[in-house]
Amino acid sequence: MARTDGGPQWVEAVATPDGVEVWWDEPRPHEGGRRCVVRRLPGGERVDALPTGWNARNRVIEYGGRSWRPLPGGGLVFTNWADQRVYRLDGGDPVPLTPAGPARYADLYLPPGREEVWAVREIEDVRDLVAIPLGGGGPVRRIVQAQHFVMNPRLSPGGGHLSWIGWNHPAMPWDGTELCVAPLGADGVAGPHEVVAGGPQESVVQAEWRDDDSLYAVTDPTGWWNVHVIGRDGARGRNLTPMAAEFGAAPWKPGLTCLAVADGRLVVVYGTADRRRLGVLDPDGGQVREIGGEAATYWASTVSAAGGKVAAVAASPYTPLEVVLVDLDGGGPEVVSAPKPLPDRALLPDPEPVTIEGVHAHLYPPAGVQGPAPYLIFAHGGPTGSSPVMLDLEIAYFTSRGLGVAEVNYGGSTGYGRAYRERLRHQWGVVDVQDCAKVARGLVELGLADAANIAIRGGSAGGWTTVAALVHSDVFAGGVAHYAITDPESWAAETHDFESRYLDGLIGPLPQARQRYTDRSPLLHAGQASGPCLMLHGLEDAIVDVGQARRFVAELDRHGKRWALLTYPGEQHGWRREETIVAVLEAELAFYGILFGFDTPEVAPLKLEGHA
Repeated sequence: MARTDGGPQWVEAVATPDGVEVWWDEPRPHEGGRRCVVRRLPGGERVDALPTGWNARNRVIEYGGRSWRPLPGGGLVFTNWADQRVYRLDGGDPVPLTPAGPARYADLYLPPGREEVWAVREIEDVRDLVAIPLGGGGPVRRIVQAQHFVMNPRLSPGGGHLSWIGWNHPAMPWDGTELCVAPLGADGVAGPHEVVAGGPQESVVQAEWRDDDSLYAVTDPTGWWNVHVIGRDGARGRNLTPMAAEFGAAPWKPGLTCLAVADGRLVVVYGTADRRRLGVLDPDGGQVREIGGEAATYWASTVSAAGGKVAAVAASPYTPLEVVLVDLDGGGPEVVSAPKPLPDRALLPDPEPVTIEGVHAHLYPPAGVQGPAPYLIFAHGGPTGSSPVMLDLEIAYFTSRGLGVAEVNYGGSTGYGRAYRERLRHQWGVVDVQDCAKVARGLVELGLADAANIAIRGGSAGGWTTVAALVHSDVFAGGVAHYAITDPESWAAETHDFESRYLDGLIGPLPQARQRYTDRSPLLHAGQASGPCLMLHGLEDAIVDVGQARRFVAELDRHGKRWALLTYPGEQHGWRREETIVAVLEAELAFYGILFGFDTPEVAPLKLEGHA
């Protein structure tokens, strides 16, 4: 499982005289967690485009962003994790294009006709758009500095204008962003810009030039991320996809592409969190035509088109995230990434999307259990994110051992329109907890779950919901929290810049809303925990400091509650190393064995501190 979970990112299709190449990057847990760029040649051969020891990642806004682009002729430009510099690789050893120092780079883009790569540059909490000469040796040129956060730089077809998306505190990019256009001078520096779309209540998440006078923009003035035509002068065109469906996604990592322009047509990823599709749209009129077949239930927010083909990333309940190549005019997807080891099909659960009291969830039944079973409520991270319907071997690990799983897309989740996202505004720690409890109780009423044996688990913001549910409800027998926020006010003060004002929208601005922070803090109410808690945390986490976990278990201990805390060196916000992925999963199973009273001889024993 440790080598199968985790998916490819940032696919790119490249037309060559011999056919279409496909590029992507993929996780390598067995190589220390690095991300390796892979190139699939037209004849079918796959080669690692990035040598061993190099890691195509960056730390812009700590989550990182688009980290590489293929160069004409088979070269590569990429950001390297170890020093955050931009490198060029044309065979031999990578050559640095940017100086050593504090700068970090992401959202790499190759502007047509220019011998440079554009990127978002971050130096401490200052971000700008810069041009980096591909020949090396030249200075990094600032193109524009505008909003506090910027992404999605694009050059108009004629080369005369630049577009980008930006936003400022306290907004997050799914709250409100600005699509900006500026003339590009002969010196390669942008002139004064105009905001042509977006605003405080409109989130533009991607924009691509249609021609020199207009852009395609994925934005949500209707309450759904649809594809719109926007004039360079700010004139609104029309909504090309007037549907109650999301054609965009929350841009946690700058560089997502839910839209690609392909020979006068548009390739789109769209749907809800219950089902995401791949489609083609004629921008001059007509309906979205689904391509890629019916098997996939999830298409990731990365698509690229060239030579009549679409490169994308797809998954189903029985197949992991895979890079596929799809013909624009029809036909099933061709899997081009390497096959992954999978368990026997009989061990994989059959998911069922359900809605319980208005809350969206995906149910994964336990194997071999008749009648009510122990259940795990999975709370996703973000909280502005979602759990799609797709193969997750972590879920299969538990369901194959007789534990049911319900993934809850609580209020605030993406994939169901802005109104559903806005249910969490100023209600974090309330709506998410209530929605998870509603699903748990609903499972009991349906006769699926044993009321005395329901646990909750999640990571990051899902970890917050886990510990908040333990202290603010009586539904859960225990919880497992991966790299969790446990005290919102201290987290807001110590976290990184990107999320430092996130809580303004989730709980309320400080100091005005301080009482809400106090009332909802799991740390300050640890004595009310309804059951034991297992905390798991990376020691290099710059997003949620390990102190959040340590302070929480200290409070549990002070109140005589049972707990365990396991920490992992070399891990940041999320698990990337094979040995860590194995260790945390086995620890979690051991915890459920203690909680629900079954033996787990296949994993190392876990000791809970505190009073039994």
